[in-house]
Amino acid sequence: MKILFLGDVVGRAGRAAIVERLAKMRTDWGLDFVVVNGENATGGMGLTPEHAKALLQAGADCLTLGDHAFDQKDMLQFIESEPRILRPLNFSKQAPGKGARLFTATGGRKVLVTQALGQVFMKRPFDDPFSALDQVLKTHPLGGLAQASIVDFHAEATSEKMAMGHWCDGRASLVVGTHTHVPTGDAQVLPGGTAYLTDAGMCGDYDSVIGMEKTEPMRRFITGMPKTRFEPARGAVTLSGVYVETDDRTGRAKRVAMVRNGGRLQDSAP
Repeated sequence: MKILFLGDVVGRAGRAAIVERLAKMRTDWGLDFVVVNGENATGGMGLTPEHAKALLQAGADCLTLGDHAFDQKDMLQFIESEPRILRPLNFSKQAPGKGARLFTATGGRKVLVTQALGQVFMKRPFDDPFSALDQVLKTHPLGGLAQASIVDFHAEATSEKMAMGHWCDGRASLVVGTHTHVPTGDAQVLPGGTAYLTDAGMCGDYDSVIGMEKTEPMRRFITGMPKTRFEPARGAVTLSGVYVETDDRTGRAKRVAMVRNGGRLQDSAP
């Protein structure tokens, strides 16, 4: 199976790039399943139902969220009616929506998508992501009902992401980090057959401070004083993420490659 995962979509420019390019990427690369992290797609903070619909119509099979999952309050209700959107698995037990779900890819093949939040350096003490994921991965072992299994680990610390990758090795087809908006260069297939990338990066303008127009973040670092709110940068967008090919029988990854499509970072897969 050919799978594409795209990192955090940032603001209007990121959404527009997905709408303009994703359908062609699906066709040109023969993609079977596409996951897009959309938690910063609305003004850099959360995701509205309207913008979620646009990303899904553009060709995403599943949208994952993150620690900003419900910054846009309309998502609290919309996520209950749209099963293609996942919030973090280890959010509050009372949170609406689901953190894991089986999806149908081309040819009727099944793909498990799960998202969890890290704990290190995050602002809130979320539940343990390892035990939360353990239950899901035990229920859907590789080579079972699902032909592929994808874990979006939305976390700050590189060490925690790498630990999660190795802990899931042989239990998931892909473990990919999101949240930091900075793409890493360590795409690899781990010994047990799990494709891994510490961070997918963002779908946004890299002439920025993690997707935000530079002036205000720089002012705050230099002076320690806020003046205006952060605004997503609107320049040329790079779609960043990871491309994976899996074996339908075992669910293990056969190939992994970083994706840098357009904008300032040029390195595209497959």
